[in-house]
Amino acid sequence: MELPPRLRRAIEQALSGMALSDLTAAGANLSQRYRDERREGRLYVASEKDALAYLAVRFPATYAAARAGFAAITEARPDFAPKTVLDVGAGPGTALWAAADTWPDLAGALLVEASPIFSALGQRLAGEAPRPQITWRIGDVGSQEIDSAPRDLVCLSYTLNELVPEVRHAVLERLWALTADILIIIEPGTSAGWQRILDARRRLIEHGAHVIAPCPHAFACPLQPPDWCHFVQRVARSRIHRQAKNAELSWEDEKFSYVAVARTPISSAAARIIARPRKAGGHVTLKLCRADGSVGQELFSRRDGAPFKRAWRSDWGSSL
Repeated sequence: MELPPRLRRAIEQALSGMALSDLTAAGANLSQRYRDERREGRLYVASEKDALAYLAVRFPATYAAARAGFAAITEARPDFAPKTVLDVGAGPGTALWAAADTWPDLAGALLVEASPIFSALGQRLAGEAPRPQITWRIGDVGSQEIDSAPRDLVCLSYTLNELVPEVRHAVLERLWALTADILIIIEPGTSAGWQRILDARRRLIEHGAHVIAPCPHAFACPLQPPDWCHFVQRVARSRIHRQAKNAELSWEDEKFSYVAVARTPISSAAARIIARPRKAGGHVTLKLCRADGSVGQELFSRRDGAPFKRAWRSDWGSSL
């Protein structure tokens, strides 16, 4: 997956005035804190250098995870055509760019972000976006109410891990109340991130939400630690991305966990592929989470005909 050209140019322009040595140092610190999930009692982005480093080293991967989550929503609900969006913990508008790429007819968006630095940077980037109409608001969702009418799509992307556990349930309840149709929550694809997604999923189901992705069911998750549910999206690295991370490869894999819930139920897929398919010769083995709440391996061979062809063409995260 690549960033849209307009967005890539906007990021390169924002980074053009920062020395590469400063960008590399700030990016390394940000990446390490992200991997360790260390908040250290403050926002992940505490300075303009942090914000610019995020653009270089984290924005592409976060965008890709959001774009993949939105693609799963469109697969589950082809009729879904949101006009309004609420993005909480919006950063510089990462998820909004992915939403606008998914649904070009978006008309209005409210972005709530606790960091004024991030918000200001996001407004600079948004100057390159032809639509939708964007309203920016500084606010801490962990301690403040959001004054807004319900929105068609509500997004909480890579933000639960920045909230202390004591306030997460209250935040989820507030966001669900502001959801007119679909709420999506995305977290890092770590075992800890998966546990936060599981807790959010359970809480939202208790409040009447219907799971539409990735789970093909609303039963308790069948996976047991040390296994966990996550997905991978491959991201193309730009030149500045590679330089900021001292990386040689032209791509990286972003691991993420997510759940999307809706006000109304859908006809769920029969299964979801929850690991990389294993292909060898005329066989492919898929690890499946099934509609009956079970999980297990399933082998397809050429003798299976059309099911084998579908399985061979499938990928990690696909429905089956």
